[in-house]
Amino acid sequence: MADKTPENQQAETANAEPQGPMLQILAQYTKDASFENPNAPESLRTGLEAPAINIGIEIGRQMLSDDTVEVVLILKAEARREDQVVFIAELEYAGLFAFQGTNVEEIQPLILIECPRLLFPFARQIMAEMTQNGGFPPIMLEPPDFVGMFREEIRRRAAQNDESA
Repeated sequence: MADKTPENQQAETANAEPQGPMLQILAQYTKDASFENPNAPESLRTGLEAPAINIGIEIGRQMLSDDTVEVVLILKAEARREDQVVFIAELEYAGLFAFQGTNVEEIQPLILIECPRLLFPFARQIMAEMTQNGGFPPIMLEPPDFVGMFREEIRRRAAQNDESA
């Protein structure tokens, strides 16, 4: 009779096939980064009002093989004082991900929600350092609602399919 100690149960669990979808990060990297400070040093003077900052976030993806995908988190921050550009910071931060045990219905939420969620803290740090190194206070981006972005993408695709039908 087999001994069912906690150690044996953990070993059996570790050797068992993974249940459900599995996501593995193979690599993370900066694809492109840009910081423009077109009106320096004038834009860095003290006593100026804080600029209005517009933040844009997009998610790019490219399937590289049946179970590997590159996901790119695209961040853009544009700061303006009235009609003058104060700075523009752009970042494409990517990750290479492998999937196992997934079907078509499961892989899209993983690509558009979980992968960007894993990349975001690193991209946020890079954007903060870029703006700080450009002479401005660091931009501390709030984590986006990737689930909401995914739902919006699904609605947009459904609307496109309805229009083309």
